[in-house]
Amino acid sequence: MDAATSIAVGKIGGALALTLSALGSGLGIGAAGAAAIGAWKKCFAQNKPAPFIQLAVCVGAPITQTFYGMIVMTVKLLKMAAEPTNWPACIGWGLFGGLAIGLSAWMQGKIAAASADAFAETGQGFTNYLMAIGIIESVAIFVMVFILVFA
Repeated sequence: MDAATSIAVGKIGGALALTLSALGSGLGIGAAGAAAIGAWKKCFAQNKPAPFIQLAVCVGAPITQTFYGMIVMTVKLLKMAAEPTNWPACIGWGLFGGLAIGLSAWMQGKIAAASADAFAETGQGFTNYLMAIGIIESVAIFVMVFILVFA
């Protein structure tokens, strides 16, 4: 396979990293957003003040994994330009790294959804909920860093 074709095929790895990370972010934001809307509705129905900022933080938390996927994609594309014969590794790192980052985002959204509901109902524990949201974020950060260091 010539260098140009190898680079073109290897770019699939970068596309996978970004796309799968963004897919997970979308699923996570969807879950957290739906829960936040339900939580705001409960507050309005009970004539309680709706916690806008705290629930917006819950909704937005999974977006960061898209950035991690973009960073992995950029590094993989630069690596492909330098080492065109490395295309199978780039596809593998992009596929499995993107999946891990995307699943982290999706699960983070589910944690954020539960957090939004709990905080709107009780008005307490936001720091605890952020801790749980942050721990699952660590999975995506670790995957990104390991790819950057070892790939």
